Amino acid sequence: MAGSRRVAPDAVAKVIEDWARERPELDTSPLEVLARLHRSFLRYSARLTASIESHGLSVAGFDVLTALRRSGEPYRLTAGQLADSGLVSSAGVTLRIDRLEKDGLITREREPGDRRVVYSCLTEKGRETVDTVFAEHLDNEHHMLQGLSPSERRQLARLLRKLETSILDSNEQRAD
Repeated sequence: MAGSRRVAPDAVAKVIEDWARERPELDTSPLEVLARLHRSFLRYSARLTASIESHGLSVAGFDVLTALRRSGEPYRLTAGQLADSGLVSSAGVTLRIDRLEKDGLITREREPGDRRVVYSCLTEKGRETVDTVFAEHLDNEHHMLQGLSPSERRQLARLLRKLETSILDSNEQRAD
């Protein structure tokens, strides 16, 4: 049952205990959240990468394919639009596109009215690949979250969004 398993002390608890002994004047409470978040991310990232790479894709290539698929028909975006899509960084977009094109998953098309504009377009093979891999990706994520109830998932999602906002706000405060 979700949430019923007793949680044993972990490495983060040990780190906090050690700091409490060595530097009791320090407030190590941020580690309760951020160190665990970091450890969870590393484990998530390893599983995500292994799953995607089993299909001969890189995570970066998968991000490009999912951005194109989410864009809707005709499943085409410029390199700039891909970079702005949220999950694809602008660094190396061209290299990712080159690799996906070589693998037959996308093609490049120039805008007839303005030859400077180049679109990356999903091929049929690319659409089939991303549909398969994304469905497996979601199954993998559902499996990783099985220890949380639906209400805990919603609560965690809200809290993570709030955490992201807090981190962004802290950057703005430091800039002042």
